[in-house]
Order: sequence, then C-alpha cells, then structure tokens
Amino acid sequence: MSESPPTAAPVCYRHPSRETWVRCTRCERPICPDCMRDASVGHQCPECVSEGRRTQRPARTAFGGSAAGRHGYATITLISLNLLVALIGLAFYGVDTLIPRGGLFTGTTQLQAFGGVIGPSFQFPTEHGWVAYTGVYDGGYYRLLTAMFLHYGIIHLLFNMWALWAIGRSLEVALGPIRYLALYLLAGLGGSVAALWADPNSLTAGASGALWGLFVAFFVILRRLRQNTSAIVGLLAINLFITFTLPGISWAGHLGGGVAGAVVALILAYAPRANRNVIQVVGCVLFAVALVGLTLSAG
Repeated sequence: MSESPPTAAPVCYRHPSRETWVRCTRCERPICPDCMRDASVGHQCPECVSEGRRTQRPARTAFGGSAAGRHGYATITLISLNLLVALIGLAFYGVDTLIPRGGLFTGTTQLQAFGGVIGPSFQFPTEHGWVAYTGVYDGGYYRLLTAMFLHYGIIHLLFNMWALWAIGRSLEVALGPIRYLALYLLAGLGGSVAALWADPNSLTAGASGALWGLFVAFFVILRRLRQNTSAIVGLLAINLFITFTLPGISWAGHLGGGVAGAVVALILAYAPRANRNVIQVVGCVLFAVALVGLTLSAG
C-alpha cells in the first residue's frame, strides 16, 4: 500500500519564504504574522484592509461634519493664529503689545491701530511721529477680519484663548472642523460689523465677538440635540454681566457676535437632512453677503 506524499505548507503571498496556515478572511490568501491585520472576524491582508477603507463611508457628525473634529485641530489652529499675531506684534511694536500702558481694553497700541475695527481713517501717535492708517470707510475692509485676532494685552489674550479651548473643542466635535471654522469666522465678522455700526470712531479688537458666537451656538446645538443647557445659560449670563459692567468692552461686538453665532448655528443645526450640505453652504454664504452689505452701507 503506497503512502500519500506530505502536503507542502502554504507560504505568505507577500513573503514566499515564510510558511503559514493563516489565511485572509476576505481573499483567503495565506498571510504571515507581519501581514496580518486584525478584523472583526479573523485577520485580513494589507490589500484587503486598504480596499475596505476606500469603500467604507466616512463617519459624519449629527450635522453632517467630518468626525476629524474629535482631534481638535481647528481649535488648536485658531489659538495658534491668535498667539502668532501677538508674537508678531511684540516683534514689530514692542512690549506695549502685551502690556498696554493705558490699561486693559483701553490702552490702544500700534497693533490695534493697524488691524482693529474703525470706520474713518486716522493718524496714530508713535515714538517716531504720527502714522496714518486707513479705516473701513476708506477701503480698509481687512480690519473686519484682522480685528478678531488682536487683543488688548496678554491678559485679554490668555482669557479669550482659555475660553476658546474650553468650548471650541466640544463644538468642533459636534460640527466638524469646516463647519466649526465657518461658525467662528462668521461670528467674528458679525461682531466686527456690529462694532462698526455702534461706534465707528473707536478702535475695537479681540476674539470676544467670535467667542460670543460660539457660546450662543453651543446653546443652539445642545437644544437641537435635546441636551441640558443650564451650564451654557449660566456662562452666557456671566458674560452678559461682564459685557455691560467692565469699562472699555465693546458691547456691540459681543452681542453682534452672539447674534451671528445664533444665525449660523440655526442654519447648520436645522438644515433638512435630505439637502443638508447645500442648505448649509448657501445659508452661510447668504449670511456672509448680508454682513458685507451691512459693512458697505455703514459708511
């Protein structure tokens, strides 16, 4: 009686010198330990894992945003930009940028003169003489954006950045990075436009308008998700008290940012699911156009 010859052990399809009895659960090709990728059942080869990632639908938030917001990259970027602007001001205009001589919220520095919100053109005194600056009425529209990244000293900067870190990450998780950035910028722009209308002859700067927009937007988001809003209501009440009691604070910038944040949050949170992306984009663009119209009509 003849014996059957022994069956040769399979070899890894990527490493022919390695014997293995483990096969990919999708394509059934032999794979060695270095090629095994854990799957819900068994193991898969690298090619099948890559193919699965390409065909898998990316995770989205409740409002259609990317789940990448859980990393907080957008919030970190915004904080970094604010800190970078402060360092640039320190390098070009000196220590007065971080410690204004006139006091918190009232000690205007050359950095605020360069990028703060103001309607008419003006001249600012420096140690080298008077410097002329262009206001919004004369075409300095960049001020509406740069103002939200400027601060009246290190205390103002650190307080706002702490608030941005505390609330920004939660909103970024809920909305996704792109929608969150759109909310922040439109809220900041709304605060700048409101400050321009309320007091065009005063320099206004700070991220507070954008932060007020985030506070109010967080309330809208929590309401939409049917979650407890007591904490954010208390925070809004405290900030409202500070806005109208501390001298030198732009109440119009704060409230304008809050109203803008509410409008954008309503667009993002209540857009019908069927055409959500289109409605969100069109709604935000139309609101931005409205802010531009208000700016042009202010002068």
